[in-house]
Amino acid sequence: MPFNSLKYFLFLPVVYLLFYFVCERARWCVLLAASLLFYAALKVPYLLFVLPLVAITTYGFGIWLDHVESQKAKRTLLWSGIAANVLILIAMKYLPFLSENMKLFSALFSLDVHIQPVKAFVAIGVSYYVFQAISYLLDIYLEIEKPERHFGYFALYMAFFPKLLQGPIERVGDLMPQLKTPYEFNYDNMRFGMVLFTWGLFKKVVIADHLALLVDPIYSNVYGYKGLPLILATYYYAIQIYCDFSGYTDMALGSARIFNINLAQNFNNPYLATSIADFWRRWHISFSRWILDYIFKPLQMSWRNWRNCGTAMALVVTFLVSGIWHGASWSFIVWGLLHGIYLAFSVLYKPIQKRIYQKLGIEKSKITRFWQIIVTFNLVSFAWIFFRANNFKDALYVCNNFYYGLFDLLLDLSIKNIFSGRYNLTRSLGPIDFVLLLAVITLLLSIESKKDFISSISSKGKLGRWSVYLGLIFMIVFLGMFKGSQFIYFRF
Repeated sequence: MPFNSLKYFLFLPVVYLLFYFVCERARWCVLLAASLLFYAALKVPYLLFVLPLVAITTYGFGIWLDHVESQKAKRTLLWSGIAANVLILIAMKYLPFLSENMKLFSALFSLDVHIQPVKAFVAIGVSYYVFQAISYLLDIYLEIEKPERHFGYFALYMAFFPKLLQGPIERVGDLMPQLKTPYEFNYDNMRFGMVLFTWGLFKKVVIADHLALLVDPIYSNVYGYKGLPLILATYYYAIQIYCDFSGYTDMALGSARIFNINLAQNFNNPYLATSIADFWRRWHISFSRWILDYIFKPLQMSWRNWRNCGTAMALVVTFLVSGIWHGASWSFIVWGLLHGIYLAFSVLYKPIQKRIYQKLGIEKSKITRFWQIIVTFNLVSFAWIFFRANNFKDALYVCNNFYYGLFDLLLDLSIKNIFSGRYNLTRSLGPIDFVLLLAVITLLLSIESKKDFISSISSKGKLGRWSVYLGLIFMIVFLGMFKGSQFIYFRF
């Protein structure tokens, strides 16, 4: 039941009305039942088995951790709980990848081992709630939080439907108190939630899905293209994945807000980042916070005697895990490693960079900041090649042919050739659609760069507010694509 479907447009108000009219003690039951129904709508029966399994396992280990006093026993329990959840994740998501590579390994070394291929499972949402379960156990072990004794509330914390499929990855200390707070109708929250949901829907169906018409034909057959089409498809994809993922997040946050629940912000103008480190403070923030708190910081502490080299190594390992988390393929592993290498290089180069900027007197200049934004965006966009390509071989082809013949193409480039489809830059879109899309993207980026855009709408007069509301609705209805296109991050 995607957020951009008619089913969800009917599902959300029905759930809210039930939630509103039942007594306070039953409200968590309504949300939990709605969450399970929401997950069941995917029509993948074993997922409804996996979600309770993760919840029961994590709940049990959490209670157990609180009862044990010995530090050694606590550590054993912690790692047992983490291992149980990771094994579930591996079974659901990584067995085909592991079996395929074990088969290649045995063939490479002429080992007489017969390995049966493993069928891939659909693991929608599993990565998110497994990471949430692991953070829950770690927070109890570190005595940051106490375990939740009420299994119903704990199950709701794990399965709350707005964040179930694509996050944000919520900490128990942030979400649980809100789930237990008695509900009172709040007009501002209702309005904010509805506007935020509409804004996210606009980014998904008006921008991301139109950009998919330009990206998918090229990345589905990369061997038919060289040079400029590959470059533009990659930049299109950078905008597409941002609008798609941040659009989902806005809809998730908007859905939760009508129940007076504030989910964690996941995006903060990532393409205005001045470094890769800054990018990860702005992109998929709940995930970045997770890997930094639970992977990077422990590694950094363990390797602190190696100073900057230790920090650089910790970053590479952390983002290698990030790549593996995103998908069971070498393309995702390389994508994660690229970001790890970017960050490791920045740690080692930063002292030199600072001295150079100070000597030139450009440390805080606007030109320097602009240059840093451009460089960062291009580094991120290059890494997206491995993220978007159908496989590692396709990604290497795109990299090898990225600039092939670009000079010749530029010499022959004209508006006429672009819109004639000679370079396949506007495939599936007409000239007017293409120009309109560029205008909408420009508008989006300018709006998104302003802080508290949604909140600022509420401060406008009635005429100003309704002009924005009707404008968004008009563009969604007349420009939106409602063909059930899946969100990009559903596969993670």
